[in-house]
Parts: sequence; C-alpha cells; structure tokens
Amino acid sequence: MYAIIQVGAAQYKVNKGDTIDAHHLSEEDGQVVNIDQVLLVADGEDVKIGQPFVSGAKVEAKVLKHFKAPRVIAYKFRRRKDSATKKGHRQKLTRLEITNISV
Repeated sequence: MYAIIQVGAAQYKVNKGDTIDAHHLSEEDGQVVNIDQVLLVADGEDVKIGQPFVSGAKVEAKVLKHFKAPRVIAYKFRRRKDSATKKGHRQKLTRLEITNISV
C-alpha cells in the first residue's frame, strides 16, 4: 500500500516505514503528525484518486528530527564591472517517518 501526500508545497510517494525530508514543520521531535492532504491511495489493484484530496484518508507520521539542508551558494559575477555577489542559503527541513496509511 502506498500513498501520494502533499506536505507544504511538495508531494511525496510514501509507503509504511519510509522516511522523508519535508519542509519545516512546527511540531516537536517525537510527536505524531496527521497528514490529511492525501492525493492518491493505492492498495494493490484498488486505487483511489482524490479531487483534489481523498476524503477520509490520512497518513500518520512521526517527527524524527529537525535539521538544515546542505548549503546552496548563489554567486553572481558581472564581468568588467568589478562586481560580484555571493549569497548562501540553508533550507530548514523536518525528517518524518511514515507510521500508518489509512483510508
């Protein structure tokens, strides 16, 4: 059984027991999060597609930890202008472990 869920602006295909790195959530470490934005649930040949979400379906996930993604460097160089800009960014992420998928 697998599901396609939406967390923030991203969509993930998840099975029970998977871990995903989603956008930062406000829940504390160890808390259980109920995700009700389920776009699709498939159990063998039985597939339910939402319009846009499957009604009554939810995915339970446990927050494992909060962390930052690797640094991304944005470097702009303007030739012959004696001008350069260097910026760095680290996205805040939350690691989730999928514990249950229910319809």
